[in-house]
Amino acid sequence: MDRFHAIQTFVTVAEHGGFAAAARALGMSPPAVTRAVAGLEERLGSRLFVRTTRSVRLTESGAQFLASGRRLLQDLAEAEEGAAGRHAAPRGELRITAPVLFGRQIVTPLLIEFMRRYPEVSCQALFVDRVVNLMEEGIDAAIRIGELPDSSLIARRVGSVRHCVFASPDYLKAEGTPKHPRDLAKHRLIQPLATGGAASWRFRENGKTISVPARSRLSLNTNDAIIEAALQGWGISRLLSYQLEPYVKDRRLRFLLKKFEPPPLPVHIVHPEGKLVSARVRAFADHMAAGLQGHAALTG
Repeated sequence: MDRFHAIQTFVTVAEHGGFAAAARALGMSPPAVTRAVAGLEERLGSRLFVRTTRSVRLTESGAQFLASGRRLLQDLAEAEEGAAGRHAAPRGELRITAPVLFGRQIVTPLLIEFMRRYPEVSCQALFVDRVVNLMEEGIDAAIRIGELPDSSLIARRVGSVRHCVFASPDYLKAEGTPKHPRDLAKHRLIQPLATGGAASWRFRENGKTISVPARSRLSLNTNDAIIEAALQGWGISRLLSYQLEPYVKDRRLRFLLKKFEPPPLPVHIVHPEGKLVSARVRAFADHMAAGLQGHAALTG
């Protein structure tokens, strides 16, 4: 068995969590899968999996080699696509990532359009509220919110989102509407734990940053829970504009203190740099850029 096929078999076992599942995915017999991985381990001189009767898990060496194996397979696929012609139709598996709510509300509808347009592409989408290492986790492209650190990633800016203070009309009717960030001291606040439970909220006034205390009896760790608490009229909270757009549009929530908002956060599509960018990644980036630029939930 050639080395690339052995590596592909190893990667499939790791991604499917077992030899039998990998065998079904590859159309191989389980013994053939076992032999391929065993041969690869022998050639590398290192155990890649810890096997028990109930589970298969990567060793530390296996986890490190998984990232390298994915890169090798991706390089091979991209080289083949390049040889076939730069304008070959997008095909193969695409792995992407985005923040949870952004992925659900904005990326998913655009992704469905993309899948319908390119029927030979399959996709795995990882929606998580953390920065994913694209190379280590075998991700082709990501939607990132916030300033980007210096890196080798190719980045395309597609818009921005705002830090917004908000509340329900019922709460504001009962408790009054704050006119200045300092007025928040008189109100019930809902503290987002995802931001670290910051002791203060930052705003901009006359070009300068101001901070106000964010004391709260209620702290929640998911955006869905924060929005629900606000809809129930508990108090005032702060999230990103795209997370609130559907609720503001139907008037169940209202933005507050808009003239005191800090500078908006940029939104980028990023993917690893390379001489040969696969047709599917290039097509995905173009499709998402067209869909995100000018989207109602993003500013320019």
